[in-house]
Amino acid sequence: MSAPAVEAREIHIAGQRVAYTLRRSVRKTLGLRIDHRGLTVGVPLRVGLREAEAFIHSHGAWIVDKLRSHPAPAAQPAFEAREGDLLPVLGDAWQLRIGRGNNRVLWHEAGPQRVVELALRSGGDARRLLLRELQQKGLDLFRNRVEEFCLRLGRPQPPVALSNARTRWGSCSSRSGIRLHWRLIHLPLGLIDYVVAHEVAHLVEMNHSPRFWSVVESLYPDHVAARKALRAAAASLPLI
Repeated sequence: MSAPAVEAREIHIAGQRVAYTLRRSVRKTLGLRIDHRGLTVGVPLRVGLREAEAFIHSHGAWIVDKLRSHPAPAAQPAFEAREGDLLPVLGDAWQLRIGRGNNRVLWHEAGPQRVVELALRSGGDARRLLLRELQQKGLDLFRNRVEEFCLRLGRPQPPVALSNARTRWGSCSSRSGIRLHWRLIHLPLGLIDYVVAHEVAHLVEMNHSPRFWSVVESLYPDHVAARKALRAAAASLPLI
């Protein structure tokens, strides 16, 4: 089985524990990047973990110095699901309304402002009800989009499930099918489709080779711009 394309790992440098993201791709050389998300190490597909970590250690002093001088990202507060809060769903802003009812979620599209109403029982948990609704809405949509892209490839639709992975929007396994992060439901459909196309392409090429990206391009021609937009959008998503 091939190594994951993206892994969250840790390494000790000069007695200091450093978290980093190991990202495998079709690049030809190893590279380092430090930004607001921390350290990212880019390596070619065939490079093993031992070689990657030797490369990190060879730049250890620079990494520690850069991380020390780089401001730590501010912790994003959890989304509380309160009356009047704005919630992104499929790229549109929906205003929360807290009402009374039998723990149902009602979507009101008429009027100048789209409204999602959380009709709670007495003592109900608004955040939990909202989370459950968004995850179900996401799963229904993702299954539909996976089916669409599988039809384009002439491949049978695999099982589709939700994930809550720390560093990956999706994954594809020949055994368990496709898993997609439920938080994608916040994003515009075009960006969701890019992630779906990426994972469906793995049904043909279970790697990130040039052949794989050729399949992605056949399904989603503007995939390069979508990848950049996805990275930019990720930082602003609510933490529910």
